[in-house]
Amino acid sequence: MNLVKQQMPTGELTLKVDEARFPLDWLIGFAARANAKRGFLFLSKVLGKHWPVTPRAMQTIHDDLAAQIPPSLPGPVVFIAMAETAVGLGQGVFEAWLRANPNGKALFLHSSRYRVGTVPFFEFEESHSHAPRQFLHLSDAASALFSTARSLVLIDDEASTGNTFANLVQVCRARYPQLEKLHLGVITNFMGQAANGGLSERFGLPTSIGAALSGQYAFQAGAAPAPVAASAQRFEANAERGASPAFGRIGVGRALAPPQGLAVQLAQEIGAGDSVLVLGTGEFMHPSFLLARELESLGKNVVVQSTTRSPILSWGSVGHIVRCDDNYGEGIANYLYNVAPGQYQHVLICHETPASPALMQLAGQLNGRLFHFLSETQIEEIPVC
Repeated sequence: MNLVKQQMPTGELTLKVDEARFPLDWLIGFAARANAKRGFLFLSKVLGKHWPVTPRAMQTIHDDLAAQIPPSLPGPVVFIAMAETAVGLGQGVFEAWLRANPNGKALFLHSSRYRVGTVPFFEFEESHSHAPRQFLHLSDAASALFSTARSLVLIDDEASTGNTFANLVQVCRARYPQLEKLHLGVITNFMGQAANGGLSERFGLPTSIGAALSGQYAFQAGAAPAPVAASAQRFEANAERGASPAFGRIGVGRALAPPQGLAVQLAQEIGAGDSVLVLGTGEFMHPSFLLARELESLGKNVVVQSTTRSPILSWGSVGHIVRCDDNYGEGIANYLYNVAPGQYQHVLICHETPASPALMQLAGQLNGRLFHFLSETQIEEIPVC
């Protein structure tokens, strides 16, 4: 057992580690949120969101969490990843599971904070979040498979109370009562041993959980409340935000094709020893990981990360903060953490949304290049002006 205490600007966090498959400081750091609902953050160092990470390290976590999914889960299996932070993690775990179960029948989709055209959707809540409304969209094909699914696998970077999982499971079971089993996959599970022992009763299904690290925490808010950040969600039902249906948002039953052609082209332009940041934007994370993984396989020194709408204070595991406009057009402040302008010789910004002033601003701040993914392999470079 390992006991860690962190005195933060927003209060005191106490963490007890019960079981760890990897070293604590390799998996996570600690940060303070600008969020009155929750003043702390377990900042993942292997997620590719708030911390630059090598594709190899991300792949290690994907493979580990996939290996903890019980082989006895009856199929078809539906995998759901939580937006925005765990979108890439969930798709990586799904693809790792497919490699280990090539004959398995499965569906992956991730929640979103945007509406996608006229695709049918349902909603659930992430109550502690700065942006609580989440939507799941289902194409006709995805809906048909979901209606026959017998197992549900939910992926998030962290479980602390399990409330978001509970909200989603309740909605899914109401729509799909044939579901028989549930598995939760997280990098860090801080619900505690007593809560873990009662998961099946809580969710109403036989439930298992897999994690890279398990323990429990307590947070004592400080005398001064956490800063209240501006709204991080301004949902408009009929607004077109450029959220693509092509990469898993409305359901996909296979691994995405890696952008090998683009990687080969870019590798020829990257010098030996040059540092490379492949940057995803918002909910568009997994294709940037695939591009980074291809570059890494070609011998390049590459890390991957993403912008985020999460407001975090400059403290602890958060150093440099780049503030940027929202490329989805909600008018929500976005951020890039632990990356300073000029830190990398090459910054490759991957996005699903059309070219916009926000993307031009981000590219200008980082001296980066813009790559618009129209599909997995149809990618256009947008001239930065």
